[in-house]
Amino acid sequence: MDAGRDSRSGVGADFLQLVPGDAPVGGLAGWLADQLRAAIADGRLPLGSRLPASRVLAAELRVSRGVVTEAYQRLTEDGHVVGRGRAGTIVVAPAFIASPPAKPGVGEGGEGDGAGVPRGVQAASRREPPAAAQATDPAQVTDPTQAANPTQAADEAQVMNVAPGLAVFDVMRAVPARVDLTPGVPDLAAFPRAAWVKAERAVLDGLSAAAFGYGDPSGTPALRVAVARWLARYRGIHADPQDVIVVAGVAQALGLIARVFSAEGIDELATEDPGSLGSRQHLQQWGLRTPPIPVDAGGLRVDVLRDSGTRAVILTPAHQFPTGVVLEGERRRALIQWATEGGLIVEDDYDAEHRYDRPPVPALRAMLPEQVIYAGSVSKLLAPALRIGWMLAPARYRDALVDAKRLADLGNAALPQLVLAQLMESGALERQLRLVRRRHRHRRDAMIDAISNHLPQATVYGAAAGLHLTITFDHHDLDDAALAEKALHHGVKTQPLSWHCQRPHPPGLVLGYAARTPTEITEAIMTLGTLLR
Repeated sequence: MDAGRDSRSGVGADFLQLVPGDAPVGGLAGWLADQLRAAIADGRLPLGSRLPASRVLAAELRVSRGVVTEAYQRLTEDGHVVGRGRAGTIVVAPAFIASPPAKPGVGEGGEGDGAGVPRGVQAASRREPPAAAQATDPAQVTDPTQAANPTQAADEAQVMNVAPGLAVFDVMRAVPARVDLTPGVPDLAAFPRAAWVKAERAVLDGLSAAAFGYGDPSGTPALRVAVARWLARYRGIHADPQDVIVVAGVAQALGLIARVFSAEGIDELATEDPGSLGSRQHLQQWGLRTPPIPVDAGGLRVDVLRDSGTRAVILTPAHQFPTGVVLEGERRRALIQWATEGGLIVEDDYDAEHRYDRPPVPALRAMLPEQVIYAGSVSKLLAPALRIGWMLAPARYRDALVDAKRLADLGNAALPQLVLAQLMESGALERQLRLVRRRHRHRRDAMIDAISNHLPQATVYGAAAGLHLTITFDHHDLDDAALAEKALHHGVKTQPLSWHCQRPHPPGLVLGYAARTPTEITEAIMTLGTLLR
């Protein structure tokens, strides 16, 4: 049997209907990548299928093997396929072939339809992030985020045009979409399966029977040592491994902090505005008030924080969510001064590893360990499903936080902790970081290009780092929740900026790019552009 048509070796050029004579002169690799992308999109190469071996496909097409290798590399960078050693090159993500948006008919795009004046894409460093402005009241409709069955609720009611309830993110995950631009999700297709399996085998081979019993609620010693070394290398934080508390992600860290604060008589934790809806919900669920402190181009307004009289604040100084601004030097100094006078900082080190066009931002914890509770995780570096994160706390709070963790779940599962420690110590996690930085940067560039071409009226924030972009529009009568709802009905899932604001704001959208391919990103932005015409 011809190896090119053997089911163990993938499909052949004849099945894929590839004709090299159709390729433009000097563009064989690009042509082949486009043809394979089309085959993935129309189902000829379904998810899980194996591409032909590069040598076999090159022979069938009568082209050099380098042409095939380059085409496969382009698909790998797009996230459509992944090489799995002897298993071959496997299709792991769908492709969508972008089609030109429908041109508006006569009379369309008139006053009040949300279209703006084209101004080009501007970086956040040259533009103020969303600040106070008049906002349109949301439509009064049934809130599906309060329903017991999120999937049914999503089908029966609007998702965006309501005040988001606690189940809003569950509802959003349950709603199908052609292209999901939900922020905060990394490139899940890039998860290092082979490295994880290798590390897990190594851990199991050396694991004693006693290791399968109950352990320290603070985490396994191996991971706490590995995290301390990782933070020293990448965040400039020098911590004793005994001070590391392993948690089930930053979300659990916030819950533990809220419990301890309540017991200490701290009944409010100031939050950034705009700021993470999810973080705010966690804190409020545990009884804390979350007074908003405005964010501008320099980050958190420390002067407003000081005037508020609040004793504690949570912020994302390395890459503010959702605006993407960095807490500037003068503000950092003012915040540190506020903390030394008795204030307490909760530092969510959100997206700190994912930077592209700027140097690393020092962690506040590195400069003020006794006034900063620090929280981080691997949710944005590996996968949120792992539910592994960590905390560092001032000595006066550490025992109470460990007690809260013990009562919550007796500690994280030991085996994933030990595997992660192995990845950290072996250098595999560092290699993974370099890989996803390249992939995420490629996708960020694709989104910026698409916004420039199809949403010229939008202003872009947060491009220098992170896994998402935030865009805003000058037309304050535009309802961003209604726009997000309309986009969802057209197969594109986003988040309205208004979800993350406690005060009036300019309308906008929060657009995640890390988990989508450049082709999908372009398709989604084209759809948004069409809806705004």
